[in-house]
Amino acid sequence: MHGKPGVILFAHGSRDPRWAEPFERLRDKLSAQRPDADVRLAFLELMTPSLADAVADMTSQGTSDITLVPVFLGQGGHVRRDLPALADACRVAHPGLELRVSAAIGEDDNVLDALADYCRRMMDGN
Repeated sequence: MHGKPGVILFAHGSRDPRWAEPFERLRDKLSAQRPDADVRLAFLELMTPSLADAVADMTSQGTSDITLVPVFLGQGGHVRRDLPALADACRVAHPGLELRVSAAIGEDDNVLDALADYCRRMMDGN
């Protein structure tokens, strides 16, 4: 493997710039935990960079191993239908790139446990 390992946090995007704030915080937290990695955000629509642009920039920096994490709670049509096509296009555009796509974060029990814990704390007034 050449260059830093890469991680792309893939979110939906919005016309409202504040939409990106929690994703930026997540990126910063992951960067702090993995200073050896190139951690980026990419958006499906309405915000930049696109997935294709983020992958192109990372590969130009020498990254050949990227994990793509869909920061979606549910596996809606965007994740099930659009994302595999976008990932395949990136693989075609960058031969030799290892691009792995994880399940959406909402599919993971640990993530759901953390969300349930948050909701319980809100109910308890904490």
